[in-house]
Amino acid sequence: MSFLIVTGVSGAGKSRAVSVLEDLGFYCVDNMPPSLIPKFAELCMQTNGKISNVAIVTDVRGGLLFNSLFENLDELKKLGGDYKILFLDADDQVLIRRFKETRRMHPLSLGGITVTEALRKERMMLKPARERADFIIDTSSLSPTQLKERLSVLFVGGSKTAVIVNCQSFGFKFGIPADADLVFDVRCLPNPFYVDSLKQLTGLDEPVRQFVLRAPETQGFITRMFDLIDYLYPLYCEEGKSQLVVAIGCTGGRHRSVALTEELFKHLLERGIRAAVNHRDVKLT
Repeated sequence: MSFLIVTGVSGAGKSRAVSVLEDLGFYCVDNMPPSLIPKFAELCMQTNGKISNVAIVTDVRGGLLFNSLFENLDELKKLGGDYKILFLDADDQVLIRRFKETRRMHPLSLGGITVTEALRKERMMLKPARERADFIIDTSSLSPTQLKERLSVLFVGGSKTAVIVNCQSFGFKFGIPADADLVFDVRCLPNPFYVDSLKQLTGLDEPVRQFVLRAPETQGFITRMFDLIDYLYPLYCEEGKSQLVVAIGCTGGRHRSVALTEELFKHLLERGIRAAVNHRDVKLT
């Protein structure tokens, strides 16, 4: 039986993630105190296979009970239950905006402390869980559809032991993705932005793609980048890593990074590697 422990900062999208996981066939339970996880697992194991994939949301809403998370996950292991940890995160400014839009209180906003201070306190409590997480998803710039696609790639089909590679393009002017494992800077390559006929297009458009990929500098870069990732991928598999986020950035995240991220995605699929692609800043100006 497989257990997925869903945790992360408040406002990062855990409830939305649970809705997606339910659609993917998980039996989901929200806001479970860690001390109940082993007992709940025992009940699930007595269903004779009727429940196989379980997602449990546990976070700081449990107060001091959350501190016993790993002690209880050790008990889960002793019972024969295998588990992975999914950690959802987002930038503080994005989280603050979400709380304002929904008019909800942060669960630690007691005694009149600000949301900013509550987030700082929450991140301290969640630090061990983030460090031990098997999957980390930064939802700062993900739409509900993109989050669903990311979760579908992670938890549907393919080998459960293979590393899933998430290919992400971004613009350095908007910041490096928080969940990136490998970051490639392609600002050194010829820039279509300075070609009038290409400026308003993106790396998803064939004219931009041809402009970027035909450059000798790009060809040399692609060869070396593919060689490096091909070398590293089996090492990450041996280490037991569950996902690898490869972020490719240019200045604005619309041209060079998009074209090269698409090429990497295609290369991985051709090699039979589970992969997903996301262009974080392609629609931004």
